[in-house]
Amino acid sequence: MSKGLALVTGADGGMGTIHTRTLAQAGYDVIMACYDTEIAKPTYEKIKAETNATLHLMQVDLGNLQDIVRFANEVKTKFPSLQILLNNAGVLCHHAKNSVNGVEYTASVNYLGHYTLTNALLPIMGQGTRIVSMISIAYAVGKIKEDFLTETNDKKFNRFTTYGNSKRALYYFMLDVAEEWKKRGISINVADPDIVSTGIIRQGNIVVDKLCDWFFRPLINTPEEGAATMLAAALNPEFEGVTGCYFKKKKVKEHNKRFYNNVKERELLRRITKEALERNNITL
Repeated sequence: MSKGLALVTGADGGMGTIHTRTLAQAGYDVIMACYDTEIAKPTYEKIKAETNATLHLMQVDLGNLQDIVRFANEVKTKFPSLQILLNNAGVLCHHAKNSVNGVEYTASVNYLGHYTLTNALLPIMGQGTRIVSMISIAYAVGKIKEDFLTETNDKKFNRFTTYGNSKRALYYFMLDVAEEWKKRGISINVADPDIVSTGIIRQGNIVVDKLCDWFFRPLINTPEEGAATMLAAALNPEFEGVTGCYFKKKKVKEHNKRFYNNVKERELLRRITKEALERNNITL
């Protein structure tokens, strides 16, 4: 008998595959939310055969706000409730790129897309729902500036700081809504998987990537090790009702006060997020 419905973004990726399989094995029906369902289909079929679980392969472009709203409406029409939401998908662009909504693409997918999706799905979330967003140790080097949710260009783009900015924003989003959503029985946390051997660490240079494969990947977390923290926050009974927390190594860690107490950045993020949604006629 199903324990309910879970949704994983980027469900066919390195850690996404593990998240999906583990949730299916734990007794959940799982929506695999993927950018390209044709590419994801072999993963979907493999997990389905391994677990005999109910899986739903669905398409969504987290870099397109209108498509996110379309997808969320489809989910709400098909399913009455959602017990687990894993905001797992992420990108680290090698070059300057902008979304169709006029937002730098990394920020659009990693932060604004998940912000929009999570809020759009709120009507089917309630008592006992657990939301976990994937951040990164890179959040510590991030910074929210006025132009965070605007277009970029080759001159000002830096992939590492841009990635850190997007993960810092996800952290602030979690902090801002945790207490309010707790009243509805919803918990929301972030998970830091540490450095993980997935495709996202590729640099787009054949020589560098080959050296990384030989000398760096053996020293960092496997996808299974990286996925374990997000899964602990989503599934472990001991964390039921725990909200507004930073998880690392499958445990709740103390907030870094330098970021936790940065009221100025958090207020700025709220304002520019609202403005970006309004520019694109998105109402949540």
